[in-house]
Amino acid sequence: MQWIELSLDTTNEAVDWVCTLVAETINIDDVQITEYAELNQAQWTFTIHLYLAYDVHSRARVEKIVNLLSPLHRTGLATTVQTTVVDQKLTNADIQNPLVHRIGKRFVVLAPDALYQSQAADEITLRLKTTLSFGSGLHPATIVSLQMLERYVLPTMNVLDLGSGSGILSVAIAKLGANVLALDNDSIAVEATQEAVHLNGVEQQVTVSKGSLGCGSDLGHWMGGDTIDNVPKIEAREKFDLIVANILARMHVALANDFQRALRQTDAHTGLLITAGFTTDNEDNVAQALMEAGFELVGCERLNEWVAIAHRLKV
Repeated sequence: MQWIELSLDTTNEAVDWVCTLVAETINIDDVQITEYAELNQAQWTFTIHLYLAYDVHSRARVEKIVNLLSPLHRTGLATTVQTTVVDQKLTNADIQNPLVHRIGKRFVVLAPDALYQSQAADEITLRLKTTLSFGSGLHPATIVSLQMLERYVLPTMNVLDLGSGSGILSVAIAKLGANVLALDNDSIAVEATQEAVHLNGVEQQVTVSKGSLGCGSDLGHWMGGDTIDNVPKIEAREKFDLIVANILARMHVALANDFQRALRQTDAHTGLLITAGFTTDNEDNVAQALMEAGFELVGCERLNEWVAIAHRLKV
């Protein structure tokens, strides 16, 4: 059988966007993501191969995919799509080290079946299955969130991961020794998080549930604002030591007071909030809403225009 192979090179940011854009057009088994081979060209970090059966429908499907991905090329986030006819698809068996990516000082993100030898005793591996709904988990917003978690999560903490998506942050928190409630208002995200938790063997530390915090139940989908019916409102029996939320800026603004109410505050500890999922264009709006809700800034991580901010409740 012959295949149409579409390939393009992307930045960290665009790799997940490609997966999302083609989700309705192509099967996840027909997508391969590899490290970009030409190391002297630092702009690109991944090469993505997409495969379509070579038949009478190929031309229309190729045109659809090229049109879907063209905005990424126009904005400098990806190369143009190259097409060729091949006899075999690229598989993980053809890739020496599929999807091995280092983040921060300790995290290493791996494909589920990647062979890997740890380089340091304190290294933390996060195995993640690429999905067309949530991509590789290597969006800049995820990267800066992981860097913040590495800095602030302590063992025995009680943590809320709000908008858990692929589940990568929940797994990272658990492997840093904390207990996690992973919430998302999207059923597909809940399933993806559950799969990531099982794949990484952290079931004892992570509880996964469909739901939201406070007014988040009425705000629609984290990523687009589409209406989602019957989203449970979660009332935590015990307040959280830390909340991480990698969601849109408007969600952070709306949830500022709910964050404040859900965090634990004692003489020895003030609750910590990590917000991500937005660019510097929205940073001031989020910071202002959190300040008005009783938070003070304690830290920040940036990757290009993407930002993650840590706030504590004011004493």
